[in-house]
Amino acid sequence: MARYTHNSGDTRGGFNSDKRKDDFSGDRKRSYTFEKGGFKGDNRKDCDPKKGSFKGDRKKSYAPEKGSFKTEKKRDQDIDRSGKRLNDAAGINAQERPGEEELLPNIIMGRNAVKEAIKSGRSIDKILIPETRDGSLNELIGLARDRNLIVREVSRQRLDDICMPFGHSGKTGNHQGIVAFIPGAEYCSIEDMLNYAKERGEAPFIVLLDCIEDPYNLGSIIRSAECAGAHGVIIPKRRAASLNAWAVKASAGAASYMRIARVANISSAIDELKKAGLWIAGADMEGTVAQKVDLKGAIGLVIGNEGDGLSRIVKERCDYLISIPMMGRIDSLNASAAAAVLIFEKRRQDA
Repeated sequence: MARYTHNSGDTRGGFNSDKRKDDFSGDRKRSYTFEKGGFKGDNRKDCDPKKGSFKGDRKKSYAPEKGSFKTEKKRDQDIDRSGKRLNDAAGINAQERPGEEELLPNIIMGRNAVKEAIKSGRSIDKILIPETRDGSLNELIGLARDRNLIVREVSRQRLDDICMPFGHSGKTGNHQGIVAFIPGAEYCSIEDMLNYAKERGEAPFIVLLDCIEDPYNLGSIIRSAECAGAHGVIIPKRRAASLNAWAVKASAGAASYMRIARVANISSAIDELKKAGLWIAGADMEGTVAQKVDLKGAIGLVIGNEGDGLSRIVKERCDYLISIPMMGRIDSLNASAAAAVLIFEKRRQDA
């Protein structure tokens, strides 16, 4: 007794059955609307092509412009176009989400990093230590109290909780029993770097980082630059790692001494350095071998992104490109390793 009706005045169309069990319009009141392209029933589940979302009893929706799922449990997971998780319970990869890192505590963790921060005289709000500690930690506490810094004892669990966003795989960050709270990252201007070089009576040597995303790479490069006596490191504000706890710890304390500028874009920074008389050398696989290029004097060395290298605009602004000779089967180095090789090649030539 089932039949299909589609009259000129009926815009929906559907099956009608006396049994009202397996049809589209019956006790379940489920129908298909051609205008909206979706199903409606007791569970109120529909699809709106204009919005690209499903709505039902659980209020679960997908928003293409946001790339996230949301439910009543408020459990959401942002996914970028490559399918990489950007947010999880432990806060992993939080630095890759714009503005997310600003919510993380401004801390320095690890014994070497905290020790160098104290010795450099930088601003420290307070230092937290565990109730039980060993000899080397006691030496650090004595150094902090000599500088009249606030030192408080807390449980090791408290330290673990503070450093949890800086860990991975559900494990807390490696704080080594000491955490220092600081007012925030201390950035300077490019002019400060140039004045510092002038005060030392040296030709300016500045390292520029074109969108280095890994904070550990950032910290390692800062460490190499400081060890080589560079006058500053310049990083962009967007799409790049900032001077957070990951970077500070990876620098092994070098971030407390190195002058770091955060600029709107690297291209403008290059133009400013050129006006100050610096030559700009960009690290690129297609460049001339660094040993064959004159790197003496005032130089700005540009290191590119871990995966993409130098951006097109930045590459065009470089005076010349330099490379590292590769003799193995792997044709590239990690960004921080490549930066270290080129930084010390420049210093070798200066010597």
